[in-house]
Amino acid sequence: MSSFSSFFFSPSKFLIYACLLLFSVLLALRLDGIIQWSYWAVFAPIWLWKLMVIVGASVGTGVWARNPQYRAEGETCVEFKAMLIAVGIHLLLLMFEVLVCDRIERGSHFWLLVFMPLFFVSPVSVAACVWGFRHDRSLELEILCSVNILQFIFIALRLDKIIHWPWLVVCVPLWILMSFLCLVVLYYIVWSVLFLRSMDVIAEQRRTHITMALSWMTIVVPLLTFEILLVHKLDGHNAFSCIPIFVPLWLSLITLMATTFGQKGGNHCMSID
Repeated sequence: MSSFSSFFFSPSKFLIYACLLLFSVLLALRLDGIIQWSYWAVFAPIWLWKLMVIVGASVGTGVWARNPQYRAEGETCVEFKAMLIAVGIHLLLLMFEVLVCDRIERGSHFWLLVFMPLFFVSPVSVAACVWGFRHDRSLELEILCSVNILQFIFIALRLDKIIHWPWLVVCVPLWILMSFLCLVVLYYIVWSVLFLRSMDVIAEQRRTHITMALSWMTIVVPLLTFEILLVHKLDGHNAFSCIPIFVPLWLSLITLMATTFGQKGGNHCMSID
C-alpha cells in the first residue's frame, strides 16, 4: 500500500455499510418490540441504498449518452458495462426485499416465491464474476451472491417447512464460507507475525499487514459470533433478546465502514456500486 493510500475514500461502500448498520439496528429494535414500526419503515435504509443506486445509474447513463467519445475508450466501456451488471443485480435484490416486506406484513405467499429473485441473482452473479475476472474488475456483491445460492434455497425451504432441519444444519453452506474467511484471517495473522520477525521488511509494510490482520479479525470474528448466536436462538438454544445478538454484527459493520477510508472509489459511472 502506498504512502498516500490512506487519503483514499470510497463513499459508495461507506454508504452501503452505513445503511446496513442502520437497518440492522432498526431490525433488532423491531424484533425486540422496542419500536412498533411497519417493516416497510424498518427497511428504510435499504430503500435509501437502492434509491442511490438507481440515481447513480441514471446519472451515469445520462453522461454516457451525452458523450459519444466515451464509447471509444476501452476502460470507460468496461466501467459502463460493470454499472449495468451492478444495477441489474441491485434491482433483483430490491425485488427480493420488497417481497420480504410484503410477506412479513401480509403473510400471503410462500417463501420460495419471495426468494425467487435471489435464485436468479446467483447465476447472474456467477456470469458477472467470470466477466469481472476477464476484465480485472472487483465485483464483491456479485461474489457474495454467487456463492450463496445453496444457502438461499435451504433458508426458503426451511421457512416454508418443506424441510425440518435444525437451523444449524440449514446454515451449513454459511459455515463453509465462514471457514474460508477464517482461513483468510489466519493467513493475514501468519504473514503479520513473519513480517514482524523479518528485518528486511520496511516499517510501513509491517504496519499495513498488521492493520489488515486486525481489520479481518474485527470483521470476521464478530460476524461469526453473530451468526452462531442467531442460529442458536432460532433453534431455541438460548433466550437472548435480539439486541445482544446483533451487537457483534454492528461491530463488523463499523469496522467495514472504517476500512472505506483506505479504499479507492468504486465505479466511475455510478456513485453507488
